[in-house]
Amino acid sequence: MTAIRKSWQDRLASYPHLPNVKPIPDAMRARRGDGTIATPSPQEVEAAMRGVPEGRLATVFGIGEDIAARHQATIGCTVTTAIFAHMVAHAVEETRGTTPWWRTLKIDGELNPKYPGGIEAQMRRLEAEGHTVVQRGKRFFVEDYEQRLI
Repeated sequence: MTAIRKSWQDRLASYPHLPNVKPIPDAMRARRGDGTIATPSPQEVEAAMRGVPEGRLATVFGIGEDIAARHQATIGCTVTTAIFAHMVAHAVEETRGTTPWWRTLKIDGELNPKYPGGIEAQMRRLEAEGHTVVQRGKRFFVEDYEQRLI
């Protein structure tokens, strides 16, 4: 029996309990301190990614922090934000949507090899918009990405 694989859209819709704000877990307190952590919904992450105009960039950290501020939380859950950014990118490609997922980078300006088409596809789209991508070891980064953050 073959299992039916959920579409990326269906996967994004399967988080009805999000967003939420909770106390920062004990395991994170040594690094992040006391306070609260906002876990975004996939729809919030998609909306943030959709709002990045041509020529500008966002990072999953920045999106997470913006969502935290909106929910009056101390920090945003960067891990969940990154997971949802990955899912949004695939859902956009699956539906031929218009959200510019390639403008959302990993925390330090790094390209995301898990996005549709891997590094090559993201690099091609970023360079077409005037960004310079540089290789450092086996990883790829947008040069001077900080200057183009929204």
